[in-house]
Amino acid sequence: MNLPTKPLNTLHVELGDDRTYPIFIGQNILANKTLFAPYIAGKQVCIVTNDTVAPLYLDRLTTLLATDYQVDVVVLPDGEQFKTLDTLSRIYTTLLEKKHNRTTTLIALGGGVVGDMTGFAAASYQRGVNFIQVPTTLLSQVDSSVGGKTGVNHPLGKNMIGAFYQPQSVIIDTEVLATLPPRELSAGIAEVVKYGLITDLGFYQWLEQHIKALKNLDTAVVVEAIARSCQIKADVVSQDEKESGIRATLNLGHTFGHAIEAAQGYGQWLHGEAVAAGMVVATELSAQLGWLAAADVDQLRRLLQAVDLPISLPKAMSPEQFLEIMAVDKKVIDGRLRLVLLKAIGQSVVTDQAPRESIIASINRCYS
Repeated sequence: MNLPTKPLNTLHVELGDDRTYPIFIGQNILANKTLFAPYIAGKQVCIVTNDTVAPLYLDRLTTLLATDYQVDVVVLPDGEQFKTLDTLSRIYTTLLEKKHNRTTTLIALGGGVVGDMTGFAAASYQRGVNFIQVPTTLLSQVDSSVGGKTGVNHPLGKNMIGAFYQPQSVIIDTEVLATLPPRELSAGIAEVVKYGLITDLGFYQWLEQHIKALKNLDTAVVVEAIARSCQIKADVVSQDEKESGIRATLNLGHTFGHAIEAAQGYGQWLHGEAVAAGMVVATELSAQLGWLAAADVDQLRRLLQAVDLPISLPKAMSPEQFLEIMAVDKKVIDGRLRLVLLKAIGQSVVTDQAPRESIIASINRCYS
């Protein structure tokens, strides 16, 4: 099966009002000022990045914008463990010290942590200012930069403090992936696989054929995988911006994955790695309930292993510890844990009816 390859992609997250925004996907577009200027409201810009991305791309973006705007910069420490309110305050401090007003535009230059924190800062600074997403990891390009989820972690739960706040635009330069460490690239592929699992059997089958090419950063495959993933997410967000319905299906594997991140310490497992292991548990549980065949679970394991993603849970975590941590997940409503499971590959469902004993059995089957 072959999906068509487009040399340049412009998608839209259609929100039915003036908050509809474009997603630009292409090669070497980070230096294209015409993609930025229409989405910068005033004459002030604050670029938020981290100490890993800054040496690679900050000068390029600063030089691009400095002739037309007051450009200030916040360089945050890199890592999920720094996605906290204390770190967030550095952004507010810079905005206040540099006297940024309500027409300022924040630009998130980095991965999901930078994007989430920049978006939350934009949502709350002077009760809301514009921001642009410039994601530099595959995971953030296909997932966190699109859809308006922003926030920070708390020691008791991931992303428990935040807001839904949409960017003005998302600018995805596929060339930046060349500097991405292999482990980070694999973590992003986990989210790409998720889109096929939850809604698109054809895309999942295409990934099975092209997974090695994606890992090897074949240009046409990378562009198609990002575009298809973003289109799926854009379609879902357009239908359900605040996650009251179908958008919850985007959390396949995340409830188990967030428990791993919280228990192991943020940053020990990359988000995509935890989601990969979480998806294996979710498919095991789906098989326990009679919805998937054992062969479907084995197929997913092989696909994830092909890109060096974990398929087993940390042995130090007991099923009881998983359930305890998941009890404070955002997806718990009225004391009932909602899980995203699969009726079939490409057909997801959100349910709070999975028996506790089936959840425990599925977790037990996912230790190495």
